[in-house]
Amino acid sequence: MDTVHPVEPRPQLRGLGVYAPGMPIEEVARRYGLKRIVKLASNENPYGCSHKATDAVVREMTRASLYPESLGPELVQKLAQKAGVRAEQVLIGNGSDEIIRMLSRAYVHPGDEVVMADITFPRYQTNVRIEGGRVVAVPLREGVHDLAAMKAAICDKTRMVFVCNPNNPTGTVVDKKALLEFIRAVPEHVLLVLDEAYIEYVEQEMLDSIALLQEHPNLVILRTFSKIYGLAGLRIGYGFMHPAVVQSLIQVKDAFNTSRLAQAAALASLEDDEFVENCRNQNAQERERLTKALRSFGLEVYPSEANFVMALVEEDGMDWFNALLKRGVVIRCGAQLEANPHTLRISVGTPEENDFLLTVLQEVLPDLRKETMQG
Repeated sequence: MDTVHPVEPRPQLRGLGVYAPGMPIEEVARRYGLKRIVKLASNENPYGCSHKATDAVVREMTRASLYPESLGPELVQKLAQKAGVRAEQVLIGNGSDEIIRMLSRAYVHPGDEVVMADITFPRYQTNVRIEGGRVVAVPLREGVHDLAAMKAAICDKTRMVFVCNPNNPTGTVVDKKALLEFIRAVPEHVLLVLDEAYIEYVEQEMLDSIALLQEHPNLVILRTFSKIYGLAGLRIGYGFMHPAVVQSLIQVKDAFNTSRLAQAAALASLEDDEFVENCRNQNAQERERLTKALRSFGLEVYPSEANFVMALVEEDGMDWFNALLKRGVVIRCGAQLEANPHTLRISVGTPEENDFLLTVLQEVLPDLRKETMQG
């Protein structure tokens, strides 16, 4: 089929990659004819979602023929109350991904510079490039944002800065004191986007970023219901920011960007703190067990505070990915994440899922290392 089309797309799309999600279980089953498949590729909650969210979705289906409220005022009010901010400081989106897109669409002019880590959530870079912005990627230091170098990279052309904390895909967090100093150092005309998608999984004491909103009107905090709340399939996230920023994003958002079902599920999820606490505790236990096991295999593992771990391997990460995939374990390797090709990102599963992963790893390790030695 001829791929040349007479209508040229925008020049910003040239060379722009396409987001590669974790391989679906159904596709693996078709390809290899496997009956048992464990997906540890997309940082999903292996414990599902709260039964309160499920019940709310079932009830809301009776009104599925009606458009949702565009701004989700009931959910916004609940989020504001829970965070201790005003409702006009809250915006919901079709996942926090959409709010990233709104921010780029509303604030990035062609030629503007946007500072971010060189290995972080790739949708920051994608959206900035679509708007004609220039990405300034600052190398991580031992898997952690180098805030001093990021500060030095800010110049007159800088329009926005992204800090993913915990960082995806390394799972690392920045020092609390260093982050506070960084927030205070970013010029007020530069938007500082603090992406806290995995904040609920963190065990160590973190900076209370929301408390800084009043003092720093250029601060935007992103969070999501996709991770610990288990609503990834419903696509709903949210952000805390200055009311003026909220209004700018409303101008560029889609009319009905979040569904009735998503809003209802999110609202109900906020009423189930016990579910969140149980997921956090289970994740912490299994994350520690998984980290220790991987290190016992001789792998270096970044200290993660998220619901995934990143390990460094001597071999090409794609070799590991394929070896595990053929045996029914789906992970992501660095090449799929625009990261170091000698890395693997593995979501933390249930105890049973992690047992299966470790068993398969023990099976494939000898062959993988034999190939490396022969090479």
